[in-house]
Amino acid sequence: MRGLNFDMGKKIVRILIVLLILTLGGAGIFFVLNMDKLDSFSFSDKEIELNVEQQETAKEIAAVTKDYQIPSPTPTPPPFEEYDIRLMAVGDDLLHMGVINSGVQADGSYNFDHLYTGIADALDMCDIKIINQETIFGGNERGASGYPAFNSPTEVGDALVKAGFNVILAATNHVADMGVDGMKNAYAYWQTQPDALLCGLYDGSEPTEPRIPIIEAGGFKFAILNYTYSCNMASLPGGFENYFGTLCPWDGSRMLDFNSLRQEVLDEIALAKTMADIVIVCPHWGIEYTTTPTDVEKQMAMAMTEAGADLIIGTHPHVPQPVEVVESPNGNRCLCYYSLGNYVSTQQKDITMLEEMAWVVFHVTEEGIYLDEPRCGVIPMVDHYTYGPLKFQRVYYLADYDQDLASQHGILGWGGVNLSVDKLNEYTEQIMGNYRMDRPDLDFVHK
Repeated sequence: MRGLNFDMGKKIVRILIVLLILTLGGAGIFFVLNMDKLDSFSFSDKEIELNVEQQETAKEIAAVTKDYQIPSPTPTPPPFEEYDIRLMAVGDDLLHMGVINSGVQADGSYNFDHLYTGIADALDMCDIKIINQETIFGGNERGASGYPAFNSPTEVGDALVKAGFNVILAATNHVADMGVDGMKNAYAYWQTQPDALLCGLYDGSEPTEPRIPIIEAGGFKFAILNYTYSCNMASLPGGFENYFGTLCPWDGSRMLDFNSLRQEVLDEIALAKTMADIVIVCPHWGIEYTTTPTDVEKQMAMAMTEAGADLIIGTHPHVPQPVEVVESPNGNRCLCYYSLGNYVSTQQKDITMLEEMAWVVFHVTEEGIYLDEPRCGVIPMVDHYTYGPLKFQRVYYLADYDQDLASQHGILGWGGVNLSVDKLNEYTEQIMGNYRMDRPDLDFVHK
């Protein structure tokens, strides 16, 4: 089409030149022949009529230009505006009876909105909001129960969704506390919450294709894979692998090998890499109450990174563990949060009251998306409850928590335990190091 318009334009130019020459020539001849008559000269309609040749030329121009349109210039696209996609994640929603009782209303019903109000501002800032639902919603008809075999009211799930959490991790060591029926009930409940992506919990059927949960945010796809080392059993009951994501392999007698990683996990990570822009792996692993990752965790993190994980968010130890960048031999790079610790609980060690919120920023340019490591970190938090009666109160940012609050903490009721803000800050420095962020830092990252 551009060639056609160009040729047509050239033809018009040539015709206009011919017309101009003929017109000027005719005018010149007329001027010479009538020099002696200029004083009395006046134009008549007949005298200014175009001659036959000029009329034919004009007709030709009209015919050629009738359908011709001057092409509009191609608009210049506006410059690409870079932007962020933000992710936050918190640890174990560990619903001891002191937490459940804090949600009992005057009429006997439950409301658990208060569990999540302390971090509402961070939730509002983020696009992807992850929580590890440590305990199972095994069915309200069974009644609520705490440690060691948990059963939590579904009203907790209602509060989670209301607060804005849109990714639920369910593969934990307590996933089978209420047996197969409990897992079925929990799965059925989460199907009534379309705004929440359920990870690591399934309906028990034999999968016909890989299970790769994906959430979309900011125009990009994020695969979120969730696995647990066990369900508090040394062996895996037959068919349980169809109910939840399993991290470790088992032998012919179904005894689990806690020091190894299933090949299927690595295969799913590699597959997820072909289906999503970012792959996030959430393993439930490690040793309880230890603030350093084991060699096995480090080996697993390396294997996951090599398979294609961009981000690892670990849970289970009930205490925070460090954050580090993992670089695999094949050149892959991954940010690894080994353990976020608890989110809510009424545990009895001071270190279990210190918690991590993972804060991750993905930056989008015209070339694509990448994890912006310098802007990622950990926001330390404190789980606050009272004693006599034992009731959860709220989660605070450590930066907002003072010694006056610490002196009223329910952990003192257990005897022999002290809670010191200075000690919590010392733990934070030792464990989180330069990855620590506080509330003002979130405002900076959000811009």
